[in-house]
Amino acid sequence: MIGRPTDSEAASYYFTYIDQVAGDDVLAIIERQLDESNDLFAGISEQSSKYRYAPDKWSIKQLLNHVTDTERAFAFRALWFARGFDAPLPGYDQNIAASGAVADNVLWTAHVEEFQRVRLSTISLFRNLPPEAWARTGIASGNSFTVRAMAFIIAGHLSHHIAILRDKYQK
Repeated sequence: MIGRPTDSEAASYYFTYIDQVAGDDVLAIIERQLDESNDLFAGISEQSSKYRYAPDKWSIKQLLNHVTDTERAFAFRALWFARGFDAPLPGYDQNIAASGAVADNVLWTAHVEEFQRVRLSTISLFRNLPPEAWARTGIASGNSFTVRAMAFIIAGHLSHHIAILRDKYQK
């Protein structure tokens, strides 16, 4: 559909996420991830969602809240760039966001529903972009990005955290 981002479309750090996405059709991947993650999240109970694999690590609730908040932030960046705004966007500090969320006080089912709604919004945003918007650029956190790179980062960020969830949290 839109192809993969090149090295110039995001800071090298973000290829940690971009490289986790197979193929070129990022919209199809983002859509497929919704069903796959729903299946995984359905197998997690309220009690097990409080689990931390180490005392200084996030609970499963906090992990999903982080994924949802980060997707919101990166989808907003994609919207900002796609619509042609040229003002740079500030950084996003995941630790400030996590601290402010108090995610362990929210029911697991509410976290899952919130993720689903945010992901559906992300899908709508990318599905309805005009073709030329995918190549538009902007600055966030002092780095240049394309809209296309933002879509791949969103998909890869979820893949990254699903892999951690499966590896570290599931017994």
